[in-house]
Amino acid sequence: MDQDIKNTENNMALSFDLKAFIFRVISYWKWFLLVLIILMYTVYHQNIRREFPYTLTSKISVQDDKNPLFTGNTSLVFNYGGISGKVQNVVLSLKSRKHHEKVVDSLKLYLKYLKQGRFYKTNVYGQTPFRFVQSDSAQQLLDIPIKISFVSNNSYSLEIDFGESTSINTQNFITKKVEVKEVSKSVFKKQFSLNELIDLPYLKGVVTLRNDFEIKKGDEFYIQFSNFNSSVSQYANSFAITNSPGSPLLTLLLTNKNKAEIIDYLNTSTFILERDQLAKKNEFATNTIKFIDDQLSRVKDQLTDNADSLNNFKKDKNIFDIELESTTLTSKMEDFKKQKEALNEDVISYNILKNYLETSASFTNIPTPALEGVKDPNISANITRITALSLRKSNLEESLRSDAAIFKDLNRQINGLKQVLLENISSVQTTIGYQIQSLNNRIGALRSDYSKLPENQQKLQAIERKYLLSETTYNLYLAKRGEADLIKASNVSDIQIIEPAKDVGQSKQSVNLNIRYVFALFASLTPFVVLGFVLTFFDKKLHSPQELSNLTTIPLLGVVGKNETDNNLAVFNGPKSAISESFRAIRSNLSFFYQKKKIEGSKTVLLTSSISGEGKTFCSINIATVFALSGKKTILVGFDLRKPKIFDDFGITNDFGVVNYLIGQKSLEEVTQSTKINNLDVIVSGPIPPNPSELLIGDNIDAFMEDLKANYDYVILDTPPVGLVSDAFELIKYTDASIYVVRQDYTEKGMLDLVNSKYKNKELQNVSVIYNHYDVKGRYGYGYGYGYGYGYGNYANGYHQVEKKETFFSKVVNIFKKGIS
Repeated sequence: MDQDIKNTENNMALSFDLKAFIFRVISYWKWFLLVLIILMYTVYHQNIRREFPYTLTSKISVQDDKNPLFTGNTSLVFNYGGISGKVQNVVLSLKSRKHHEKVVDSLKLYLKYLKQGRFYKTNVYGQTPFRFVQSDSAQQLLDIPIKISFVSNNSYSLEIDFGESTSINTQNFITKKVEVKEVSKSVFKKQFSLNELIDLPYLKGVVTLRNDFEIKKGDEFYIQFSNFNSSVSQYANSFAITNSPGSPLLTLLLTNKNKAEIIDYLNTSTFILERDQLAKKNEFATNTIKFIDDQLSRVKDQLTDNADSLNNFKKDKNIFDIELESTTLTSKMEDFKKQKEALNEDVISYNILKNYLETSASFTNIPTPALEGVKDPNISANITRITALSLRKSNLEESLRSDAAIFKDLNRQINGLKQVLLENISSVQTTIGYQIQSLNNRIGALRSDYSKLPENQQKLQAIERKYLLSETTYNLYLAKRGEADLIKASNVSDIQIIEPAKDVGQSKQSVNLNIRYVFALFASLTPFVVLGFVLTFFDKKLHSPQELSNLTTIPLLGVVGKNETDNNLAVFNGPKSAISESFRAIRSNLSFFYQKKKIEGSKTVLLTSSISGEGKTFCSINIATVFALSGKKTILVGFDLRKPKIFDDFGITNDFGVVNYLIGQKSLEEVTQSTKINNLDVIVSGPIPPNPSELLIGDNIDAFMEDLKANYDYVILDTPPVGLVSDAFELIKYTDASIYVVRQDYTEKGMLDLVNSKYKNKELQNVSVIYNHYDVKGRYGYGYGYGYGYGYGNYANGYHQVEKKETFFSKVVNIFKKGIS
């Protein structure tokens, strides 16, 4: 049973004290308030300095517009995926860094126009009365504000503060090359006129006045160049695109602190996208026009040369007419050549069709070029049949299994028609071959007839043929160029602007900054809560009389406050103080205890503690004092033979004492010393012996205690701490009452285990506890009302002597005075 009680109490000691935690956190209120004020002040200044951005949008639609003048064979653009694929291509183009580089370059957004505000420089894009026109080939200063102050309507002061830098970064915004340049002055300042060239190693350009703007004397602005790549990244990161799946509508969004800059950026972005997309769409026509222009130049030169040759030949030979026979021969030969070319084209068409039939497995979509030269009705009819069979097979494949019997029949019919077609093609090609051979024979006969013409006329005909051929070719190219120009001129962009970016009074993208104050409150409180939790969790010390009552069943004899005097004679130095009243209360409780136990004659009180420093000697001295002041003959005996302390407070020596008596060197009268307190004598411990414990169990201790009881009403024994040595337990048998002293914020809870154990096992009787160094305004602010005034606050005014505490300021002043003296 006793062991269970002990375990329960140990668990209580080790459990988390929620009340102590709360009061510990509350005790930090001054620090919490200081941190809170600092954080609130910081948040306030951050809030008033916060510049919110705008987010504007523009909307475009991606159309699938096709040029009506394009034929099926003219357009070379193949758009996989239809309109959805085109939308994704447009999205990729808009998100590409190359696109944003074009926009930034076009608007020169790497150059910022700024104006000093209350807390920071604000972007005043589009609101300045001037424009800085940079020299394209020059290096421009990066990342350092350039101040422009207007001193009159046509002049300004240019100022650049380099600080402590001796080198600066510059960039050429055409080549994008960055260079480092040296500067000799920390500040450059010079006056210029409007439109006057600024020619510096790190800045080159002119300041020009914008239309519809007025310059006011004293206006100050800043311009600042930023690295081109950094500027592009800034805009690319704040640019966004939204698109619903399957929809051609794109919404472009840009977030920036200047609304005019957002509008220009979005609209320019759309313009550049539309321009690039149209240029890509016109790429076929553009390349065609370039090719035709090159050929026209070449053919024109040939035509000119042939015309000159014809004129010169006629002039030299006096030939001004061409005979009818020559004309007829020429006409026939040209006709035969055309027929031959037509037959060759038919041969090519049949070859294409034959190749298609031999290499393809499906005949549902026979290419148009293969059908254009097919003139044989049997072949056309068979193509129609095989196409119909292929379409039927394709439709059935969607609903029937691949091993269905009907597919075998269809394949057999298709293969049969395919063989028939191949035979028909071979037959037709053989026939065309005979026709071409016949035309070749006729052309050869005409050439033979030509050889019979006069030599000069033959030469003339040859020159005329070259001229006519060149003229025909030239006219053909001119016609094709006209077609290409018409196609290019009629092309329209697939990008349609639905809603351009526009200022319609959009508000800033603000957020509720008041939440920051809440975060500041929690940020101020959190560290102290965590600190309080950690300290409370790992805190094993006593902090209140209530904690003591929860940890032990030993009666509480009294509560003693903090000693504010210079020595341990608190009762003697302040007889009307609250601490004196607490010791009088202890005296009353001891007297009641003696009456209850019916102890007559001399009374003996033993005081001990767990460890040194808990106020055992302080309590011994003052308990002895209150008994002496009550008229009782009292003696205080220092039994702490290892660490004697009593003599200092009474101004006596420790040359002889209890040790001398116990070893037989001196008598009781010789070791007893009187004090300045009436009725109070003291026996100090004397020289530190080598064997303290053996002395306390020797024969002389019995006689010593008997002599004390015979000569004094009260015998107060100041013994060593029981947590360190066992001396006190050797003396308990000589005492009527034992007092165990604990100290607030000093005694650890686990130290009570020893005395609790002995008390439970009845090895230690007539014991009680004094709670020492109690501070009602202590660590947690507990107030329990112990000790005649402790915890009663202002209700004790007028009954106790007020102990004036030295403030921090007075301590500083005293130190300063001592230093002067």
